[in-house]
Amino acid sequence: MPQLVLGCIADDFTGATDLANNLVRAGMRVVQAIGVPEGPLDADVDAVVVALKSRTIAPADAIAQSLGALRWLQAQGARQIYFKYCSTFDSTPQGNIGPVTEALMDALNCDFTIATPAFPDNKRTVFKGYLFAGDVLLNESGMQNHPLTPMTDPNLVRVLQAQCTRKVGLIDYTVVGRGADAIDERIAQLKSEGVSIAIVDAVSNDDLLRMGPALAKMPLLTAGSGVAIGLPANFGLAPSSQASALPKASGKTAIVSGSCSLATNRQVLDFIQRGGAAMAVDPLRIAAGVDVAAEVLAWATPLIDKGPVLVYSTAEAGAVKSVQGRLGVEEAGAMVERTIAAISRGLVERGVRQLVVAGGETSGACVQALGIAQLQIGPQIDPGVPWCHARSDAAPDTGVHVALKSGNFGSDDFFTKAFLVLG
Repeated sequence: MPQLVLGCIADDFTGATDLANNLVRAGMRVVQAIGVPEGPLDADVDAVVVALKSRTIAPADAIAQSLGALRWLQAQGARQIYFKYCSTFDSTPQGNIGPVTEALMDALNCDFTIATPAFPDNKRTVFKGYLFAGDVLLNESGMQNHPLTPMTDPNLVRVLQAQCTRKVGLIDYTVVGRGADAIDERIAQLKSEGVSIAIVDAVSNDDLLRMGPALAKMPLLTAGSGVAIGLPANFGLAPSSQASALPKASGKTAIVSGSCSLATNRQVLDFIQRGGAAMAVDPLRIAAGVDVAAEVLAWATPLIDKGPVLVYSTAEAGAVKSVQGRLGVEEAGAMVERTIAAISRGLVERGVRQLVVAGGETSGACVQALGIAQLQIGPQIDPGVPWCHARSDAAPDTGVHVALKSGNFGSDDFFTKAFLVLG
């Protein structure tokens, strides 16, 4: 049986590919499983990322799913466990970051772990325990308007402490800057003070690399994807171009987007301004019983022969809140996800073999609609977003290349340049 050095549990599908991407770039051979696999691992890899859709479900359900993933990873021989959440640390006062972290600590008999969403390549940095998105604090970045997990407090110690029974502390940048020995000393000090979870500052990739050796013997890590760049060296692994090789891409191209983030709004606008074919999905028409998926597919079918098409429900914060007020937050989101997932499957059935999906919740719905069980991780498009290849019953001939983009990730021209990466 193949032996894993690293077993990862991600709380959404785009976050899982984000983590897998960083591990591959740092030299690990990685596969991403969609949900907890039913059988044993049958791939010779260094790491597996189990992608869950647990970020916004009830905390008890998120814990149950995460523990199920842990048991499977332990059965495959994983030597270290990595719980991955978003680089915007978005969660509610009830969880799910804190409750899942503590449940994993209990299961692993782990008395101390770290927590840091820092990902400097995507302008997510932690300084004195405060999370920055670019040059502004998290609560000024647009995340305060997130439809499901609004983030109004950038102080991560305070945010995580509200979700945990264990004491939360801080390892600040002055300690990280002095390297692994200083981090080890600070951990010992925190443990003596009764702290079990520490937010860790990181303002550069150098900080993440300095952090790596100090984490080598920790049974559980919790972080965004940034910490991953410092881990493969702990297992004697180095970057390799072969780790990201995928089957040759072919077929038609399309983009589906359910994210309402500022970054995705800009990407949608950029694609449209470049003359791209685009059609918006109206949740109120879905609620009225209109078969919006059928309408979109009828519109897209003659166009996908000419180039990529974009189907989007992206909207400004005010419009999103208006729809939520009429339909309810959960129902509005679920309806759009179901519709875009049906559209994604219809597009693949019509010959699309290169599909970009924007938004974490949307990606989860689309991957499930396409019957994808495992993703092979390939080359990076932008930090945190790789192309992947997967088998799908909607594309039984060649499989499908998919890029699962977190709403906040990617340059403004992402939807255009993504397809150039595959050649």
